Amino acid sequence: MLALLLALQAVVPPDSALPRVTLQEALQRAAQLDPDYVQALGQVDNAVWARRNAFAVFILPSVNLTLNGQRSNPPGFSAVPIPEVWFGQISARYDLFTGGQKFAELTRSAVALEGAHAGELAQRFATALLTESDYYNVLAGTELDRVARERLRRAREQLAVARARVISGAAVSTDSLNLRLELTRAQVGALQQQSALRIARLELGRRVGADGPVDAAPLDTAAILELPITLADAITQAARQGPQYRIAAANERAARASYRAQLGTYLPRVTLTFNANAFDTEFFPSAFKQTNWGLTISLPLWDNGQRELTLSRARVNRDVARAVRADMDRAVQHDVTAAYDQYVTARATTALAAEGVVVARESFRVQQTRYSAGATTILDLLEAQVNLSAAEAQLVQAQYAARLALAGLESILGRRLFTDKDTP
Repeated sequence: MLALLLALQAVVPPDSALPRVTLQEALQRAAQLDPDYVQALGQVDNAVWARRNAFAVFILPSVNLTLNGQRSNPPGFSAVPIPEVWFGQISARYDLFTGGQKFAELTRSAVALEGAHAGELAQRFATALLTESDYYNVLAGTELDRVARERLRRAREQLAVARARVISGAAVSTDSLNLRLELTRAQVGALQQQSALRIARLELGRRVGADGPVDAAPLDTAAILELPITLADAITQAARQGPQYRIAAANERAARASYRAQLGTYLPRVTLTFNANAFDTEFFPSAFKQTNWGLTISLPLWDNGQRELTLSRARVNRDVARAVRADMDRAVQHDVTAAYDQYVTARATTALAAEGVVVARESFRVQQTRYSAGATTILDLLEAQVNLSAAEAQLVQAQYAARLALAGLESILGRRLFTDKDTP
């Protein structure tokens, strides 16, 4: 066991040698590196250009410029052989009437942009939730490692006391054997906690873009604060501005607009076209020029059911988006209540765990004194010692569970409930 401890200490660098980040720094660096958040930002850029395109079709025609040069060897059969020919064309097309498809696309692009912004906000909080989870795992692992080392220290001290009592005849040999078993358990627990802390630091390093383990800067140890919002207000705000619910509403409106656009394919399409052609035997062609204006009215009658198939798919997408939005509206009360109660429960658990540590510490002190005086058995002392370690570990877990519960509630609401993220 001692050899394994020494090996681990040789492999793991000391805590002071590890790079350290604050929570704010971790959140900022993770947002730049998380692939899902980068994709969400890209979706916003795509939606912005789709919106510009929807406006542009109302104002600007589509324009195409073509320049073609051809050289023949030998020249073709004609009265005057022409070895080289140049042809230039510029064409413009503007749809005067598309059955309402332009207006439908304008509506769809607007709600798609709104949904993209909501998606970016949702992914930002999702990335923050993962980052905070990794950050708190490091902090909790550090505290639990301290608890494990304290347990190991107490086990060694009690083993020394028990050996002295056995030698003096004040206790039986089973006392030192029981304490040696507790020492072994404490050593195993310390090894396991060191491994968990090492893995947590590596995960945090990966999250913030480091090549190795990264340590977390300690947070403010102030008490877990009460939420500055009531449950009813939280439900109302989530339904109105929660990113997931905004995404569902935007997807429904976009699906309705797409369905209306498909209905426009049953109406005539009126298109204005312009073509300018130039022909010459040298570059740039200018010997012969011709311009054409055209007005085209087309009414598609039958395309082997492809139009009906597209319309059916658009209708199904609309119905699915409507069902998802309705389900999200029904789920908002459940989701917010669950996250709200989770934080309230974790906050109360933290307060109770703090009281439990005080009680366990006093109980251990009393049992330690009584055992030294020969007024109690080794089993009572061991029970008090194990209870103290368990109470300290439960307090650490409760503290960071409350912080993580707060991050989950903020992810649903789409906003921070406290200004400073270094404090709860």
